[in-house]
Amino acid sequence: MQLTLVIAALASLVTAQSPSLDTQALYGNRPTWSKYDPPLATIVADAAKAPTNSFAGKQVVPGKAFDKFYQIWLENTDYDKASEQADMQWFMTQGITLTNYWAQTHPSSPNYVAAVGGSYFGSYDNSYRLLPESVPTVADLLETKDISWGEYQEDQPYTGFTGYNFSRQSDYADAYVRKHNPLVFYETVTNYPNRLANIKNFTEFDKDVAANALPQWAFITPNMTNDAHDTDIEFAGKWARGWLEPLLNNEEFMKNNLIILTFDENDTYSKKNTILAILLGGAIPEHLKGTTDHTYYNHYSNIATCEANWELPHLGRGDVDANVFKFIADDLNIPVAEFDTTNQYNNFSAPGFFSDKSLGVGRPQLNATGAGGARILPALLEVFADASDVNGTGSAATFFNRAANNNSTGGNSTVVSPSITGSAAPSASATVSSGQANGAAAAGVSLGAAVVGAVALFI
Repeated sequence: MQLTLVIAALASLVTAQSPSLDTQALYGNRPTWSKYDPPLATIVADAAKAPTNSFAGKQVVPGKAFDKFYQIWLENTDYDKASEQADMQWFMTQGITLTNYWAQTHPSSPNYVAAVGGSYFGSYDNSYRLLPESVPTVADLLETKDISWGEYQEDQPYTGFTGYNFSRQSDYADAYVRKHNPLVFYETVTNYPNRLANIKNFTEFDKDVAANALPQWAFITPNMTNDAHDTDIEFAGKWARGWLEPLLNNEEFMKNNLIILTFDENDTYSKKNTILAILLGGAIPEHLKGTTDHTYYNHYSNIATCEANWELPHLGRGDVDANVFKFIADDLNIPVAEFDTTNQYNNFSAPGFFSDKSLGVGRPQLNATGAGGARILPALLEVFADASDVNGTGSAATFFNRAANNNSTGGNSTVVSPSITGSAAPSASATVSSGQANGAAAAGVSLGAAVVGAVALFI
């Protein structure tokens, strides 16, 4: 009964905020994929032969304001609750608190997709999805300057794992989930083993810290317990400080790095979707520690800031118009824009490829100028040369396979043993599909993405 009332209330909210929303048209033509959800035996076998890239000894490509950029994401917490937690308040004394930082939508997965690709492409739930090779990511931008990149996903069973999730083997509770792993939504990564070799777990993170082998750009995701998803901000705040504070005292790790500690989205879907974000690291000037920044930002600002810092091309999507973090923008003489958020909520997804395949992935802004004067990633000009093409079927549509077995970021590949804990597999499968209920709700309810998000609150 409670769930029915919530769905009805949020359906009204969707209608009120977007009277012209045609949910049947919006969700009646969804593309589908077969979910990859292997049993434990397959995972163990694949882990034994999975290659892992190392960036030990690789030359650092200097940036204008920082040399390394690390994103650490927690889960589903309202700004006020996060900012009142004691350990998060301690982090606020160590860096710059961004008081006007927004998530893109609800639920989790679209925000992760957006953070590396400049759009969530109409994603409205946490289902298994893939974007075609005509859609590049920040990884492609970084590789134009030979800047190393990677991800660290806590409890991912092995490097390059693309399965739907991996449960904690002691009790089969959720641990690693694909929906919190942004780069595996893109075939520009998943189609190439040497790129998947950059998608590691926390065991590999510890090794890389010890060997001074971290990439220059990394996306870091705790497991479902430590990120607050299955616990709360009190638990996650304590975990975050216990894990990150030693790194903040590590001179080599901190050397001219920039860290953003933030959340994927807020928890109360009826509120404006603002979230706490804190900039930390060696690149933060001493006089700015403990200060606040009220400039408008969103997840696309992370891409735009990297573009400005390393003079990278842009993706032609949300990154083009996103603000660069102000202390860096000021240093580089880049203006920041003011945004009127009076009627902004960001609590349901706009239409796009994932909600209606006939819309395609959309043509990027081919002629736009991005942060710091950047132009679009050159290959996209050829991919989307046809003005009517919304999927990118130009002659360079597979330009990302320029060297499928060659690591363009200079890493050294090694095969690692599986980092899987626990004993025997459960009778059916080692994985517990935490998103199945969410996917079922999305398939059966056509009340808009906000309603799907409401269902997600109850699973």
